[in-house]
Amino acid sequence: MSDVLFESPGNPIPPNHFAGFFTSFDGMKLRYAVFRSGSQVPRGTIVLLPGRNEPIEKYFETVRNLNEQGLWVAAFDWRGQGGSPRLIKGRTGRRRGHARRMRDFERDLDVFLEQIVLPDTKLPFFILGHSMGALIALKAAPRLANRIERMALVAPFVGATGLGVPNWLLKIMANVATVFGFGWVQFSRDTLANRPFEGNNLTSDQLRFSRNQAIVHAQPKLGIGPPTARWIATMIDTIEEVTTMDYLRKIEVPCLVIAPANDQIVPYADLEALSRKFRAGKLLTIPGAQHEVLQERDIFREQALAAITAFIPGSDADPEQYTSA
Repeated sequence: MSDVLFESPGNPIPPNHFAGFFTSFDGMKLRYAVFRSGSQVPRGTIVLLPGRNEPIEKYFETVRNLNEQGLWVAAFDWRGQGGSPRLIKGRTGRRRGHARRMRDFERDLDVFLEQIVLPDTKLPFFILGHSMGALIALKAAPRLANRIERMALVAPFVGATGLGVPNWLLKIMANVATVFGFGWVQFSRDTLANRPFEGNNLTSDQLRFSRNQAIVHAQPKLGIGPPTARWIATMIDTIEEVTTMDYLRKIEVPCLVIAPANDQIVPYADLEALSRKFRAGKLLTIPGAQHEVLQERDIFREQALAAITAFIPGSDADPEQYTSA
């Protein structure tokens, strides 16, 4: 049993791993894990970048799938979530999904690549990002061309349905709160840990949904609540920057954008719009899938995994062959 990672019902820790904490640029110690493939000739290492409120544990099943394909997986918990330190002190601060600036996440990724991935894993290197993790990958991408071969971006957070208000109004509210020193305020109630499966907007797979809920029930310290005003302002500013044609032209790393057509978090229209402007990106649509594609039912999840494992090792296979008719 690991003293860094945590098991929960139906979610064992993948074998053959090492885990710990690395010290980032400002002294913050972030939790990480590297999962080795059993293959004698590894096909490379995937740097897994989870989304908001997604600890490493949520990807144990996906890690095993990738290891079976001969790929090592290196992952870490973003500052402010999972097993990494929180950004707001105090008992109530631990549940606040906070961010100070996007540059902090980019620098954490840089340090992780330099301190852990480069010296301790196998070449070549790839990125697999989901939602917020995929957005951070897009923000960092212009500087990654010499280190990362390819990136698979699953439901990248390039748009949002808002919190019951139009996005333009949400941005104004978040920016005003931040400017006046209330960046720690949350605009919604902290009910995620007790959310029922019925009516959820993340996945149509009840077993995986329940398994992911059990992770936080077994280890409450791994979970966070709704995002703060500062988090919202930071993400909206980043979305507006990386979705411009001028910015996307700077990205030379080949990217596969996996777009769940039934995404209720990131509008599918925003993912389509991204792909139209993204010279280095190829869009793969998965009809019927919701936002958490890698936590979805097998009919959707297996399409995504097949496309990722075909694209990431540098295969010339066309990911579109894995979509259902």
